Amino acid sequence: DHANEQRPLGGITETAPFVGIADEGPGDQSGPLGFQLGFAHLIKKMYDFYADQRIVERYYEAVRKQVEFLRSRTSNHLFNTDLGDHESLEEKSKPLTASVFYYQHVRLLADMAAILGKDDDASQYSTLAQAIRTAIGHEFDRGNGRFARGTQSDQLFALWSGAAEEIDRNAAWEVLMEAFRQKDWHLSTGIFGTKILFDVLRTNNRNDIAYRIADQRDFPGWGYMIENGATTIWETWKASDDMFSKNHPMFGSVGEWFYRSLLGINDAAPGFKRILIRPQPAGDLTHAEGAYQSVYGTIRSSWRIHDKGMDFEVDIPVNTRAEVWIPLSHGTTVTESGNPLAQAEGIAQVGEKEGYAVVKVGSGHYSFKTLR
Repeated sequence: DHANEQRPLGGITETAPFVGIADEGPGDQSGPLGFQLGFAHLIKKMYDFYADQRIVERYYEAVRKQVEFLRSRTSNHLFNTDLGDHESLEEKSKPLTASVFYYQHVRLLADMAAILGKDDDASQYSTLAQAIRTAIGHEFDRGNGRFARGTQSDQLFALWSGAAEEIDRNAAWEVLMEAFRQKDWHLSTGIFGTKILFDVLRTNNRNDIAYRIADQRDFPGWGYMIENGATTIWETWKASDDMFSKNHPMFGSVGEWFYRSLLGINDAAPGFKRILIRPQPAGDLTHAEGAYQSVYGTIRSSWRIHDKGMDFEVDIPVNTRAEVWIPLSHGTTVTESGNPLAQAEGIAQVGEKEGYAVVKVGSGHYSFKTLR
């Protein structure tokens, strides 16, 4: 649908089919940068989940044309117009988000070029992406780790894009923590920042913060929606008088968090040929169980915390391998099917890292226990 509606100069429309809406886009009736990003993002996600490069082959030239259109609209690697972090509860820093969205377009194109073996394109667009990221860091750094207005969204965009790496990542992280504290650990992010929030906290092993935010029952948050009778996710954090949709996927990124953070199921290679299982128990949650049906078969993760430690069971499908991170926060003596890890069948023990015992396994069912 996106490709069918691509504008003559290469931009992607805000809606597909195109109905004439072009809010704060870069011209040629193309949509805002964040909405345009859905095209390339979806292609890459389809490849990541199914390892079928035909979708990349089919749409590569359309994405390249789109990126070249965006490239023609800036002389300094930055953009000013955008809808920003849509439905954020704080004033939006549109130039920052627009520029990060542009960076992400180019980075995804570089990834696609590498997948297809287009080495010259991969090199060219990787170099361009780095130049954009550096420009973002220099343009929006306000000193002491603060980016743009220093809101939750601003700090998350800087950390997620890597722009903070150009300046002082640790300082940027501290500004983010202060932004959370100022809101009493409630989010103020919009539809993009909320997804990014979970990504940033997961990769920094701070699911305790993600859980605290997701578990809030008053405004704003998913708990507030539920407490006010919602059975589906609203378009806005606030209750609507029917001007806005009450059945909208925009804040549905919390569902991804259940799988990637609580269960710890993540892809480590396209199609889940290699799998990373790294659960991040948090808060007062004592049990989580779920599965993802990959193209190779069912990937399952289940854990339960009890007085003696933690039980953790994993299913890995055939023709795949996995790296499993076993939390040591509820016990440091680890067994699999009653055997010490060093003696357990089918396990290569890697060692300890960041509060986890890390092992590599092949396909099969594994039953880990940690004891205090």
